[in-house]
Amino acid sequence: MTNLSVNINKIATLRNARGENVPDLLKVAADCEAYGAQGITVHPRPDERHIRRDDVYRLRPLVCTEFNIEGYPSQSFMDLVLQVRPTQVTLVPDAPDALTSSAGWDVASNMEFLVSVVDRFKAEGIRTSIFVGTDTDNIRQAAKTGTDRIELYTKPYADLYPSGPEKAVAPFVEAADVALKCGLGVNAGHDLSLVNLEYFHSMIPRLSEVSIGHALICDALYLGLEETIHRYLNCLK
Repeated sequence: MTNLSVNINKIATLRNARGENVPDLLKVAADCEAYGAQGITVHPRPDERHIRRDDVYRLRPLVCTEFNIEGYPSQSFMDLVLQVRPTQVTLVPDAPDALTSSAGWDVASNMEFLVSVVDRFKAEGIRTSIFVGTDTDNIRQAAKTGTDRIELYTKPYADLYPSGPEKAVAPFVEAADVALKCGLGVNAGHDLSLVNLEYFHSMIPRLSEVSIGHALICDALYLGLEETIHRYLNCLK
């Protein structure tokens, strides 16, 4: 079974626009779980333009499913994760001012750093995932860090899907196969949507988790949050 983890960053963006507590981030997280989501994802950035550090602390005791924290492993980020102790930490190579994640790690060039980070989190019982592209040599390098999983950066798939689904998904099928043979779990995320998720999952059925935020929240504006989550879950059957 592939879990659906809902990234609630966009809920925080909407809340922050008015400086009040509408929408209520904690209630939305609880509702996502009540509607069937198997995880909640947050990506706190240094400028706190959406998820804030305080949100992470307040969410931790309330999230009953898997709690996934994404981010660049700066010292402040690592301190936060070690205090909160989520189910999973996803390591991304974003610059502090990045608008959104736009590439995976070059693992070989950051091997020593990533090994030290993975070792620190795993020593505390926190599952680790490294955000990567589809380069198979890079994925083999990721396995050498000791990480539990990788998360495949799926924007290239989403961009190519309308013009040719088979061509778009092919490198991801190969990447997932290599990762699984290396003993890694495989997550995926970025621009997955109701348009392209079902096909992606049908081609890579052994995915452990997909993390979806922007498209899901946009769909919820029209369909409602409960119906939207049900539709995403149906894509993963």
